[in-house]
Amino acid sequence: MKIISMIPARYAASRFPAKLMQDLNGKSVILRTYEATVATRLFDDVFVVTDSDIIFNEIVNNGGKAIMSLKEHNSGSDRIAEAVENLDIDIVINVQGDEPFTDKESLSKLIEVFKTDDKKEVDLASLMVHIKDKDEINNPNTVKVVVDQSQFALYFSRSPIPYPRDENVGVKYYKHKGVYAFRKEAILNFSKLPMQTLEASEKLEQLRYLEYSKRIKMVETDVQGIEIDTPEDLERAKLAWK
Repeated sequence: MKIISMIPARYAASRFPAKLMQDLNGKSVILRTYEATVATRLFDDVFVVTDSDIIFNEIVNNGGKAIMSLKEHNSGSDRIAEAVENLDIDIVINVQGDEPFTDKESLSKLIEVFKTDDKKEVDLASLMVHIKDKDEINNPNTVKVVVDQSQFALYFSRSPIPYPRDENVGVKYYKHKGVYAFRKEAILNFSKLPMQTLEASEKLEQLRYLEYSKRIKMVETDVQGIEIDTPEDLERAKLAWK
């Protein structure tokens, strides 16, 4: 089984422009993320796939591997689908470019889903982490997920889900970590499906799968990490890196 990682990377970002090129204690955020992914030693290859000459050169000039997108894309998964179409691979792990604290333990859990899936029933898997802080639960930048008894995703939202009408039932809230593991065929199929209303409303690409009756296997991890969505996140990352 050949497993690679792809890190989709856009230079433009609505909440924090050029965030991937911001300095994180001596190196850019995207380079830190690339190096952390390579350092796990879990993959046959690791690539940054981007529409930006700046990001492309940042990776290549520092000894890494990068691929330039040939088309405009609405999501990171679409960008990856174009990049892997002609590659001889089985599984591709989508690591977000704004997660320089990407860890080996969580990625290993995702890979294990496919290694133990003898019947090839899982096309897509992703990570979630239990959260308790009310501010984080209510933060629209924190994507929440609810799952069924078999740990397949029921829905993703920027809103708190489920709504706590009764706070005494002991419901657990989970944050979706934007790391995906795809079978190659699944991500190629994804890129051919037009966006529907839920994805367009929430601006969450994973909803496209659910809208087309696809299943997403969720894997719980204890590793929170720091996703850099705002300048404040970057400052927290700098402190954590020290």
